[in-house]
Amino acid sequence: MKDTSRSDPWNLDVDARELKVTLWYPTKQRDGQKAPYMSPKESELVLRGWGIGGVPDDTLSKTRTNVVKDAKPAGRKLPLVVLSPGFTRPMSMLTSLAEELASRGYVVAGIDHTYESYATTLADGQVAECLACDSDTDTGFGTGVVTGRAADVSFVLDQLTTEWEGSGLIDRSKIAMAGQSIGGASTLAAMIKDTRIRAGIDMDGTTYARIPKSGFSRPFMFLGSAQHVPGSRAPTWDRDWKLLTGWKRWIVLTGAEHQSFTDGPLLAEALGSKPSTWSCRRRAPSSSPHPVRTPATATYRAERQDQDGRSGHDHDPGPRRPRPPAST
Repeated sequence: MKDTSRSDPWNLDVDARELKVTLWYPTKQRDGQKAPYMSPKESELVLRGWGIGGVPDDTLSKTRTNVVKDAKPAGRKLPLVVLSPGFTRPMSMLTSLAEELASRGYVVAGIDHTYESYATTLADGQVAECLACDSDTDTGFGTGVVTGRAADVSFVLDQLTTEWEGSGLIDRSKIAMAGQSIGGASTLAAMIKDTRIRAGIDMDGTTYARIPKSGFSRPFMFLGSAQHVPGSRAPTWDRDWKLLTGWKRWIVLTGAEHQSFTDGPLLAEALGSKPSTWSCRRRAPSSSPHPVRTPATATYRAERQDQDGRSGHDHDPGPRRPRPPAST
């Protein structure tokens, strides 16, 4: 998708913001070509970015998915969930969550925020690399990223709900968003900017967007690792929690690492290394040595979206804040 109304914040040599958007949705079709996890070139660049050697460059492109490529959609007026990955991470790192949500009847739109990932294949086949990676220590970098991603999300919603030929699949009154790391921070930023997003989940992302002092009433969940217990050295959740006036939850998963909310634990065995050792920017290190398996966290997040996304909110009115460390 190409947004010609604005320039790209990272590539000054292009005149529009181009995004890669991947869709998952329910289907009755079981046969057909399976969608690749990522391309060989993307695999090569991602492994290089993570600092992983000793495995073939195309290893990640051989990872199996459960998705039939270009399958015929089943259903109409389905809830939509937008997903935003962490910095340097391709959207494919949230595949297990996207598949889980689609299997439960959601349309899922995963956004690759171009030039913020080690590899993004654009519509013309060119692979865009991470131009933002040399700027992540700049003052105001996080705020700039979430502001840009909020604009990305609003543009994608415009396209999917009005311009896309399959827009009838989507119930515009039931749109939610979730993201990991700075993708989680971008979830809050996007919700503040765009009221079409009815509920959100921040998975282990330090936030940057400021909530108005009048408060924020739409359902929101913080789902994190030990670095985000109340009173921790990442205090933005404490700040934002006080201003969340609607349904809210703050859950810390015992034993979780930063990449536990991605496909990292599922890929670790094939790559011969732990996700905690993979090169990644914009995160504080986790103190936990035992990663939570991704299927468990994916199922929990999907169940949470079932409650938040379908009805607009969960009718349990009681806000809950964890005792450090909380578990689920």
